[in-house]
Amino acid sequence: MLKPLLSDKDLFALFRMLQESRRVVICGQRGPEGDAMGSALGWAEYLRSIGKHATIVMPNPCPDFLRWMPGCKEVMFYSDRREQATQAVQAADLICCLDFNALSRLQDFGEVIGRSKARRIMIDHHLDPDTSMAEICISHPEMSSTSELVFRLIHQLGGFDAMTRGGAACIYTGMMTDTGGFTYASNNPEIYLIISMLLTKRIDKDKIYRNVFNNYSANRIHFMGYVLGEKLRFFPGHRASIFTITREEMKRFRYIRGDAEGWVNMPLQVRGMRLSISLREDTEKDVVRVSLRSVDDFPCNRMAEEFFHGGGHLNAAGGELPFPLEEAVKTAERAVEAYKDLLEPPTPSPTAKK
Repeated sequence: MLKPLLSDKDLFALFRMLQESRRVVICGQRGPEGDAMGSALGWAEYLRSIGKHATIVMPNPCPDFLRWMPGCKEVMFYSDRREQATQAVQAADLICCLDFNALSRLQDFGEVIGRSKARRIMIDHHLDPDTSMAEICISHPEMSSTSELVFRLIHQLGGFDAMTRGGAACIYTGMMTDTGGFTYASNNPEIYLIISMLLTKRIDKDKIYRNVFNNYSANRIHFMGYVLGEKLRFFPGHRASIFTITREEMKRFRYIRGDAEGWVNMPLQVRGMRLSISLREDTEKDVVRVSLRSVDDFPCNRMAEEFFHGGGHLNAAGGELPFPLEEAVKTAERAVEAYKDLLEPPTPSPTAKK
């Protein structure tokens, strides 16, 4: 049996707020990835099963390799349909904020949410949540993903029996993508109990994996080879790496949204590496998108906060820099230098056996 996520008191408060609502908007962070989409789609299905009118609005589109997800065609993207998205928010009496910990993570769309008079619920697994942004804050950074949180809530609210195969597939996708295919942040045995329960809904987890990770174009493979072969730079003494991606390169290799997903993890396959940093020129704004990945106890989130105006988790974080790529590279180099002590291999204990 799954351990209850909420106390009886907190569960009743959530249940009552859901019961008192009629029109619900579900939103996620800018650049919605598998967990943002999976948790939103799974939560929307649950809300509709209890008679609510649920609309998902994301700040901007998700990667193409997630467009197969059941219900994705009904998701509204604020960047594409600003007027309709704003009207949906204005009509809502409840807003569910999933997979982000502050309205600033939504950028322009955050202002629309901030002006709404609707009550708010936060469901998230990132550190340092802004608890002032919602009346009910369900924040559990120790969880693998927001999709795991959503499953636990649905289960505790008695909604598992009504969960469809499509809803289960969305939640599994979110859990799978936010753990790198269950290769990190996934040591809690209850994660695998949840997976076994999702499998009872007849999801095809092998096909889901192929849909997400084996669903790219030949251009993407060539682009990845170019980046890893020509752009990747190692700092062997500091066990770190940096690579950059420019707008010109994206145009040359016919980049589509999501093509660079996962590349930042690849340098960590090198023996002894502890940190990988990706710097990519944004295609919509004059900023550089920063992704950080690490292993063991290296704090990506601290580095992201200190140098890249961002945040995240211990081993996965991100941010952005509002200046040219050349300056972003210098900032990343300073970050690596500043954290060199944490990047160095541990010094053997004098009492260790030889």
